[in-house]
Amino acid sequence: MTSILITGGHSGIGLAAARTLAAQHIDLVLAGRSMERMRPVVDELSARHSVSVTPLILDTSSLASVRTAATRLRAKLDSGAVSGLDAIVCNAGGRFDGDISYTSDGYETTFATNCLGHFLLVELLFPSLSEKGRVIYTASGTHDPDTVDGRMVGTVVEPDAVMLATNGKDGGKELSAGKRYSTSKLCTVMYAYELDRRLRRAHSSVSSIAFDPGAVPGTGFLRGMPKPVQWVSKAAAFKWVSKRMGVITSDVEFSGASLAALAADPGFAEASGMYFQANDGAFSPVRSARLSYDERLAAQLWDDSKHLVRLTENEEPTQLR
Repeated sequence: MTSILITGGHSGIGLAAARTLAAQHIDLVLAGRSMERMRPVVDELSARHSVSVTPLILDTSSLASVRTAATRLRAKLDSGAVSGLDAIVCNAGGRFDGDISYTSDGYETTFATNCLGHFLLVELLFPSLSEKGRVIYTASGTHDPDTVDGRMVGTVVEPDAVMLATNGKDGGKELSAGKRYSTSKLCTVMYAYELDRRLRRAHSSVSSIAFDPGAVPGTGFLRGMPKPVQWVSKAAAFKWVSKRMGVITSDVEFSGASLAALAADPGFAEASGMYFQANDGAFSPVRSARLSYDERLAAQLWDDSKHLVRLTENEEPTQLR
């Protein structure tokens, strides 16, 4: 292995994954919005495991920030300051409650942060990936309306990129925060599958994998759940109650280790196009939501996303067209 890029690798599941990978002596690039928050993690991992850990300022809600970060990382790769790129772990994201808001690009914050930023990042960094590299997308069980997770947070709507990016503008009906979040995670799964289809058509050896870390206390998933569920998550009986309710549960360490395995373990080298789930100490491939397998909608989501991020012909890798 050379280096693995993790967005949001300085907290939560991303940090647990970073610690697991560093303990395996894999160099890391940690991407996040705050150098102040990343620096202690960089110092911890590099000192404890003698690995190279490179911080990278990246705000996935800003297309300009994504482009700047990609340019800086490519320069580090070209100079040898970063030792190659074996995986891009698209892990950062969140749920944004309260009044609907928009980014500096004019797009709804949830969709911009959880979807468009990572979409652009993968397009820009794909040429830098190793021949058998991997792209891992952290999704969520909330994307599936046939599950308890999906029904509790907010049932998904059609994964229409233009509608989601402009939701609430020009007098249109605003989606609830829960629906915006769950639908962004449906789009995340569909990006993973559509990327896999494009890679297979191009006879590429790069893998594209989706991952559901389960409901983990303290993460964006549970912060977006109803108040009674948030209260239960802090109780000792959380897992027991959640299992009785049908919620997919996990913990930070297990889900982080599972995410690290998808990014680096040779056992997942042939797992492209699959959806994995961490559930109560078990880690396995499962079926995602029925709608996530709609190839027509996924291709449209991909093409619309290209226009929304203003991807130029020079930026778009031939293998992903």
